[in-house]
Amino acid sequence: MREELGGDGDQMDRVFLQLSSMARDMCTEVRIEAFNALAKMQRVSEGVLLQSLSKKIIKTDTGSASSIKGKKLPPKLSFPCAAGIFAHGVEDEFYQVRTVACKTLGALAKLSNRYAQKALDLLMDMMNDDTEAARLQTLQTLFDMATYGCLSMQEKHMHMFLGILMDANVVVRNAARKILGSVNLPKLQMFKSALDGLIAGLEKNPEDQDIYGVLFSIGKNHGSFSANIAKHLAKEINVASDGELILDKPRIKALLMVSVSAAYDDKDKKLDIPTVIFSHAIPLFGMISCALAEDEQDSLLSYLYRQAGMQFWEKKLVSAEGGDYECFSVETVGGTHAQVETTGKTTKYLDEVVIMQSTRLILETVKGAWAVIKPCSIGEVQSTLRTCKEEVNILAVNSSGSTSAVLSFVCDYLDALQLIVEIWWFIQLDDSHAFGHTSLDILLEKLDTSVRRMKCCYAGLNRGLEVQVLEFALLAILCRLFEFGTCSKLVLDKLHWIINHIDGLCADGSYELSDFSKEVKKVFDGNFIDGTPIVNIYTFLEIFDLKPARDFEMLNATTAVLQVRDTDSENPLSYVYGLPVGVTFDMSLCNTSSHDRIWLRMVACQSVQHVFLDLSCFEGNDKMKSCSRVIPFYATPMACSFVLRACLVIECPFGSIGTHQEGHGGPKDCVVQLCDELDVYFVSADTEQRQWSK
Repeated sequence: MREELGGDGDQMDRVFLQLSSMARDMCTEVRIEAFNALAKMQRVSEGVLLQSLSKKIIKTDTGSASSIKGKKLPPKLSFPCAAGIFAHGVEDEFYQVRTVACKTLGALAKLSNRYAQKALDLLMDMMNDDTEAARLQTLQTLFDMATYGCLSMQEKHMHMFLGILMDANVVVRNAARKILGSVNLPKLQMFKSALDGLIAGLEKNPEDQDIYGVLFSIGKNHGSFSANIAKHLAKEINVASDGELILDKPRIKALLMVSVSAAYDDKDKKLDIPTVIFSHAIPLFGMISCALAEDEQDSLLSYLYRQAGMQFWEKKLVSAEGGDYECFSVETVGGTHAQVETTGKTTKYLDEVVIMQSTRLILETVKGAWAVIKPCSIGEVQSTLRTCKEEVNILAVNSSGSTSAVLSFVCDYLDALQLIVEIWWFIQLDDSHAFGHTSLDILLEKLDTSVRRMKCCYAGLNRGLEVQVLEFALLAILCRLFEFGTCSKLVLDKLHWIINHIDGLCADGSYELSDFSKEVKKVFDGNFIDGTPIVNIYTFLEIFDLKPARDFEMLNATTAVLQVRDTDSENPLSYVYGLPVGVTFDMSLCNTSSHDRIWLRMVACQSVQHVFLDLSCFEGNDKMKSCSRVIPFYATPMACSFVLRACLVIECPFGSIGTHQEGHGGPKDCVVQLCDELDVYFVSADTEQRQWSK
């Protein structure tokens, strides 16, 4: 071998060739260790590397015997020891060998660009490997090559690579998307194919929300291509400006993400992104911000507003130090961004400002969707409402205090709207009775619950919000009248109460009575048959209008936390059949008043027990109060074990048009849950004793 390489041959090349011989060993473990050792090589001649990929013996020429971090090899040499070791390695009968050979291929790619390009052919073939571990390692190798900057995707490989984006295994899909977010795509057609593949994956697997982050990365990495996409998208948006709903479509959201990301990283302002792109991207702020690093998120919405040419609004901020108020009034978003960079106190409140403005824009989107609703477009409206709720949920992740309360209210508001749209779809069917009364009854009951929650679980509702909630309640009752044809005195009394309450809220002229409320009043002034008003629900649905709030003021959510001490599913409490059992509950209440009626509800099997909570026994104030109390549960079942489901509920006289829960010492009106149900586990003392005796 010394003659073959010359007296001064590179020692690293000798080591590589010796390891190559061992990579053909009959022993599987030896082959694995040989490839592992090859992966640690830091300097190898390019000719040797290229020979390791080809089974055919390659003779080096004088001009082509270059080396990486080493010496040039003499001309007319061959390296049969290295011939095709990787070609054989990726075809090995044992997947462990194939996996480590694949890993080594990527590790050596940073030593030579020519080697990296040719190695890509072997790696793409491994995409079809029968073993999931080998396929995942292939994807990891490609990602590492992209990270090192030695992966240049070729057009001939795009079809196979994009097919992986539709793989049934979510881990494989995620790994493939990571590569697309890092690799350079040299041609516009390849870029468009990548976008199409990601969008198709989003439509097939809508739960793969990380696709949006990959789209953002691709847009940033290919600015000029993204600008091309943005210009075509702007034309599509302008053509659809006659009212067609498009923002809820995965394709449109994806293209908006790509367009915005390109402009966001365009420091020199060379890209000409149409303004309409930014104005349509604002409602998707939550989704876009999740694709950014934390230090970039604060300036994102300001950037979108600035590019869209939109005005900000005045907002008062509460000083964290002294509780003083100071006015925060800025004419443009550009000014806001400058102030954020220079004033630490303003920076602290930027998140709240951003979230509130985003929420208002989402509500405007909802209003626009409702304005074009008709039987043939109900599906589009439902999709838009779902998208808007997803955006609100994303915003809620980093919110707290009054901002969290606003987002919680908006979620309930969107829930009620979704139910109304579903009810509308249901009753406009030619044969809605084919589904039975039960289906519509369930929807109406859910709507009642949602409306009660909005009315009873939020303190500080302004007049506009309260009127909107009351109109939701009116619409729910009208749907019941339309479906069942008759109504009880209780329902009519409730209708009169709501109408009179709305009249009272609008009496001073600060809030105008809507056409919907006026029409309901007119119906109840006449047109009765056998004591029941004549209801044309289609007319009411058509004139029902949304008036999204612009000012949420000091909205606070009434919430609760319920915990039980020293027990879980692994450490259940003991009890005796038929005898009461005491449970120690830790209870915390937020934003409750002395007028609220709070109950602890406990359910086991078919037994329901309510315990009224005297708020005077709680320590704290209306904003936060807490109490620990041992509460007995009386209806213990004759069973070896059982699970008690407990939660805190608030009595809600508003909207109680269903069956009252009067009697048995429980609430006299409907209730709304303030917290999730808590499971308390019990095992009978006899069972426990028998287990110990064993």
